[in-house]
Amino acid sequence: MTFKADAAADPVQKSLLWLVAVGFFMQTLDATIINTALPAMAASLGESPLRMQSVVVAYALTMAMLIPASGWIADRFGTRRVFFSAIVLFAAGSVLCALSHGLGQLVAARVVQGLGGALLLPVGRLALLRTVPRGGFLQAMSFVAIPGLIGPLLGPTLGGWLVQYASWHWIFLINVPVGLLGCIATLKYMPDLRGAVQKRFDSVGYAMLAFGMVAISLSLDGAGLHQGGVMVVLIFGFASIAGYWLRAARTPEPLFAPSLFHVPTLSIGLIGNLFSRLGSSCMPFLVPLLLQVSMGYSPVRAGLMMLPIALAGMAMKRFATPLITRHGYRKVLVANTILVGCTMASFGLTAPGQPMALHVLQLLAFGAVNSLQFTAMNTITLKDLDGSMASSGNSLLSMVQMLAMSLGVAAAGAVLTGYHGIFGTETPAHTLDAFQATFASMGLITVASALIFWHLPSEVRATRPAQPEVSGQG
Repeated sequence: MTFKADAAADPVQKSLLWLVAVGFFMQTLDATIINTALPAMAASLGESPLRMQSVVVAYALTMAMLIPASGWIADRFGTRRVFFSAIVLFAAGSVLCALSHGLGQLVAARVVQGLGGALLLPVGRLALLRTVPRGGFLQAMSFVAIPGLIGPLLGPTLGGWLVQYASWHWIFLINVPVGLLGCIATLKYMPDLRGAVQKRFDSVGYAMLAFGMVAISLSLDGAGLHQGGVMVVLIFGFASIAGYWLRAARTPEPLFAPSLFHVPTLSIGLIGNLFSRLGSSCMPFLVPLLLQVSMGYSPVRAGLMMLPIALAGMAMKRFATPLITRHGYRKVLVANTILVGCTMASFGLTAPGQPMALHVLQLLAFGAVNSLQFTAMNTITLKDLDGSMASSGNSLLSMVQMLAMSLGVAAAGAVLTGYHGIFGTETPAHTLDAFQATFASMGLITVASALIFWHLPSEVRATRPAQPEVSGQG
């Protein structure tokens, strides 16, 4: 894609575009490259491959926690310093991941990575918003969004190749040279921008919201917790979230104003995003595990099998707006949510000896409907927000997306472990039974979320092309 906005005539602004795009690419690549490597990492660390979800959850949950504070951090410390620090944290976390000798160390290192990754896109987007002329901003965001499609396309295959022909450590070490170049480019091209008005940061509200997200994710994951402990942590998590919203109603400058939820499409879109993604977000985690642990695929072959999902998702983007324009958001989202759940559940029928073409068709079908789902959910959530609410609503949507990924992977890992405990040993046959039951369960959860989108007004349709998706989640 060629960026043709007026700002492109300025080499410094053109370099800034590339810097933000590469930072986004690092984030999206790392979110997908690890999934194919989980079985090899488990073998190296002496863990069961069916209990590696914490490695994915730690990264996504850390990003969800930090996103609400990213705008205030950039305004307070400046875009150049924060973007530079984000790259350093991301690269340092990558090195720590490669040096890990146990699952606990690896999870802690993924938290460090997530601290850096959470700031790359929001701060980069803020820098572009304040430097690129308004007439060229949409094109700038479209340019930056391209790595969000390329990262998931390359990630699983590259991860499988590195695991098979080098070692899993290299999926993290490749971030180091890119990070060094990014640090140099940041010092040269990233402007040092701060907010004109320094508003007070709602630290108490942020702590309540962050604690609630962590507690709920930990309770679903259940790592290191007995059944009674899971219930206690879950209740504390929901209480903390409820306490935040009660406090936000009487706080002058909350992180997210309750008035946002007076917009019906935003409230329905956010709740639908959360519950719909609970199911679909676990697929990049479950599918490579199924192919390697139960079907005997090599890491490279398992990574290549993820390509149809990404390719079908990219191809589906051009059909999203015409479909929504013709049928409306409610019909599209209700019908498509059911299709997403059914295609997920269809993986529960997977068995050795089936034709390769059947598996490819399954992956293509899931990639297409999942892409349409993300596009429709994202645009309906933000379409009715005015200028004063757009930034806050977009941050809230980004947080919900990452939280749903964390909760979805944690829930899928817990369900998989639970079924595995029922079906027995870690032989391919027994693990296949556990995977089949897990796909069916997570598919049903997704189908149930269609009820949320039924509450959308039937007349709401797409009236203009969907905004570029730069969250990295669809």
